[in-house]
Amino acid sequence: MISGLDHIVVLIEDIRVAEATYQTLLGRSPSWRNSGEGADRVLFTLDNVTLELMAPAGFSVPADRIRKVIKLWGEGLASICFRVTDVAKMQRRLERLALKPDAVAEVESQDSVSGALLHWKRTRAAAELTRGVRMFFLELTEQRPPSAPTTTTPVLGLDHVVISTEDPERAAALYGARLGLDMALDRTHQEWGQLMFFRCGDLIVEVVRRPVAGGDQDHDKLWGLSWRVADIEAVRTRLLSAGVEVTEVRAGRKPGTRVMSVRNGTCGIHTLMLERLPRAA
Repeated sequence: MISGLDHIVVLIEDIRVAEATYQTLLGRSPSWRNSGEGADRVLFTLDNVTLELMAPAGFSVPADRIRKVIKLWGEGLASICFRVTDVAKMQRRLERLALKPDAVAEVESQDSVSGALLHWKRTRAAAELTRGVRMFFLELTEQRPPSAPTTTTPVLGLDHVVISTEDPERAAALYGARLGLDMALDRTHQEWGQLMFFRCGDLIVEVVRRPVAGGDQDHDKLWGLSWRVADIEAVRTRLLSAGVEVTEVRAGRKPGTRVMSVRNGTCGIHTLMLERLPRAA
């Protein structure tokens, strides 16, 4: 029933600073801008996911709520939204799974630049029942416009979103048995900890238990993003010239990949760039 990851929400304090930051990081221009319900929003739509930057705007209960979350947890990943083919059916499934979903809401958004409209239906599971990770489920009526490249080396899409857990068994039950994502890998490594990969469309939801004791057993955390690129060396050169600090390129944990870490210019999000190498004939 879940067909992919529709979008990821990032909470930030200054929408213009974050917009410029991600335009540099992704090598793409925003595809949608919208204000309302106490927030300014800027969207970047890539091949397989949309990144939504959200900042408080004005003085209202919703705006104050966003400011409170940022004050408590800092800027960074706030929620994930899965795309579904039938949100009413998904809402009934969530009810059967005892995840206490909201009633289905119909939403309209207008781009502040073009005046274009988007419509969708959505529901949300109760965060206390999804181990603290805020999850939405969305049926989109129209396709979002893509973000135009501003460079010859843009980010193509998302390779995986990383969720940190201290209870891998319960996390596996949530994403696999309850939400219905297909587990592609379950591996334990002495240095990396336990890694579980769940297929979600053409990207991966990676659930990780790191080999460090003392974490929260009841709450998982959205931890990081890995972006897919065609030429990682060229992207590295571009980012360095823009003043973004990145590591040397190294072999990825997954065979046939090369990665580099991005040290700044991400609004506090743990970020990797990943290149998939061509398969040998």
